[in-house]
Amino acid sequence: MDRSPRIATAAPQPSASPSALARRFEEVRLTSRALASPLSPEDCAIQSMPDASPTKWHLAHTTWFFETFLLAPNQPSYKAFDPAFKVLFNSYYNGVGDKHPRSERGLLSRPALSEVLAYRDHVDAAMQALLAEPLAPEVLALITLGLHHEQQHQELILTDLKHMLSRNPLRPAYQKQWPLTAVEPRKRSWIRIAGGVKEIGFEGDGFSFDNEGPRHRVFIEDFDIASNPVTHGDFIDFIEDGGYQRPELWLSMGWDAVNTRGWEAPMYWEKRDGQWHTFTLRGLAPVERNTPVCHVSFLEAEAFARWAGARLPTEAEWEIASATAPRDGNFLESGAYHPLALRDATPAGVPAQMFGDVWEWTRSDYGPYPGFEPAAGAVGEYNGKFMCGQYVLRGGSCATPSSHIRDTYRNFFPPDARWQFSGVRLARDAR
Repeated sequence: MDRSPRIATAAPQPSASPSALARRFEEVRLTSRALASPLSPEDCAIQSMPDASPTKWHLAHTTWFFETFLLAPNQPSYKAFDPAFKVLFNSYYNGVGDKHPRSERGLLSRPALSEVLAYRDHVDAAMQALLAEPLAPEVLALITLGLHHEQQHQELILTDLKHMLSRNPLRPAYQKQWPLTAVEPRKRSWIRIAGGVKEIGFEGDGFSFDNEGPRHRVFIEDFDIASNPVTHGDFIDFIEDGGYQRPELWLSMGWDAVNTRGWEAPMYWEKRDGQWHTFTLRGLAPVERNTPVCHVSFLEAEAFARWAGARLPTEAEWEIASATAPRDGNFLESGAYHPLALRDATPAGVPAQMFGDVWEWTRSDYGPYPGFEPAAGAVGEYNGKFMCGQYVLRGGSCATPSSHIRDTYRNFFPPDARWQFSGVRLARDAR
């Protein structure tokens, strides 16, 4: 991992068969390379801010994970591609050893992109050889963890790349523009969710990160959840009503950010000829009012909710409300790389677009569930030590691989983070 403490470690669970895992390994690894294929070597080398990492670093670090945690301990004959990579592409696994400073990843002009791709080929071949051998369940589980770790970096490749391209005055597109067609607006409604003693958290077969459990009971009051996420049009209304100039709407940290950073709109927005435009991975485009708003911080989400006379849901409320929501959505595989407007009707009483499009901020601090224990060893570093000063997001985004998301998935970022595809869904106390 790399830029923000989003990775977690795997809870002990049944793993896929070695042959299925070998196919899955190839699929995930090829997806990462496909995401990088439209880029030049120069594109892949730039780091636009300390929170982001170059594409080349993501490609190397995910490879480093398999070399460090799978091949070195389990393949006595394995020869490291380059011993120096152990430090260069360590993120912040302190238990592994030294690491190159995170803020200086963009200074690594060497190794070249071609050498990083050769590194991936070297490790991939060794991993396929390892997968052809009889492996202990804990090794298979660690390989599965590595694949989900790489899927997290696939999303980061897109979000970090978007920030880098946005800093170029030419406003270059990652992919060709797509036609933005008019979409009929959908009026937000409220869906009543019954409270009581509920259970949340992961339980059962399949993969999950350890921060998703243990499953446990919570008590919630009756509440209402919005039928749709907040749209760009909703946010324009907030802006035009002086939302960024009204201190009574903001938490103290948020008002400080507005004034010190000059926030006037969500990240990537700019006005041209009196109309809001936003930078996307397909270039600069007019803001479509009916698409879910994205690139807003927790602080902006909180201010908007106050302005709307509502609040953000807790993560327990979000998870309970998502029980009937469709799991299909606008994920990485759609190739849109931007939130899309809802086109198909959702049954009455069922929340729409809870999965895909935008990560939805909750009002919950990122902390341990009751009974949580960090995993032993270096791969356990990513959870417990980051359970402070972050807020939970749920549901995945247009840059999240669809096979990577669950209703129990707990993403987390600092309250002022804006470069991820983060959005808002409102909630309110039952009336």
